[in-house]
Amino acid sequence: MEIAAVSALLGAAESADGHAPIDEHAWLDLVQGGRSGFAALVVWNDDHDHPVGYAQVSRGTDSWSVEFVVEPHHRTPGNTIASDLLERAVGVVAKAGGGHVHMWVNQARPEHDRLAASIGLARGRTLYQMRCPLPLGSPEGPVGTEDPQVGIATRGFRVGIDEDEWLAVNNRAFHWHPEQGGWDLDTIKQRETEPWFDPEGFLLHESVDGNLDGFCWTRIHADHDPPLGEIYVIAVDPDAARPPGLGRQLVDAGLDYLYRRGLRTGMLYVDAGNVRAVKLYVDMGFVVNHVDQAYVGDVATSGVVEPSAEDQI
Repeated sequence: MEIAAVSALLGAAESADGHAPIDEHAWLDLVQGGRSGFAALVVWNDDHDHPVGYAQVSRGTDSWSVEFVVEPHHRTPGNTIASDLLERAVGVVAKAGGGHVHMWVNQARPEHDRLAASIGLARGRTLYQMRCPLPLGSPEGPVGTEDPQVGIATRGFRVGIDEDEWLAVNNRAFHWHPEQGGWDLDTIKQRETEPWFDPEGFLLHESVDGNLDGFCWTRIHADHDPPLGEIYVIAVDPDAARPPGLGRQLVDAGLDYLYRRGLRTGMLYVDAGNVRAVKLYVDMGFVVNHVDQAYVGDVATSGVVEPSAEDQI
């Protein structure tokens, strides 16, 4: 299967839907030869010259992730592309030993409930995309690195130097997270090759003894209308004796950086079940723009074998 052809399909779906059809983390891990445990499933048109459906199966630390997309012109009543892809995806998991599965759907609709139910999945985690105008709160904007009296001092990420320490903090903070946890050096190096990567917008905070105790990684979506400044990943080290309120101050610093880069809309994703974080963001002026849905369930094994080569890119 040609990666370029599937990339074109994903681009067409994103243009039609206004959002990326699958998780970027998993897609990059697959196409750039990152972590193992991925299978790519494709449905081609009758002439076999372009794909009309794609599904991706990713094995995480303790669960599987399934995502799929159907070409916009083939989303017609009675079309079986999605159901065929999902049946094959569940088959990949079963052949590889089974396990817990979660399937993410952006802005889920009732038909997604029915598709999920057909492969034994039900609604689980809910993810909010939240947005806010920039600057926050006042004409002066959020507190950031330019006001050391009331803000916090951060510095940009140093490529080739900070990877190991950042990975340790990230993996402690997200040890429970199926997408963000368990990163390795190849994972972060892959992100460093992306055209959107900006080390100056990858803000690191250090304790008084010079150890990394929190970070706010930002990303600019320049091709979005309007352009969006995203709090891409943010965390504090759960094992560090960090100052109170560091998480909120890191958000402020990230939004301030984005505002100074010319962005007027901030954005982030947060698990709806993370009540404390949702309240923090609401208090700061964020509102829910849309809701993404995970469907979850357990798939039984059908014999422990790896996905076959024809299932992979």
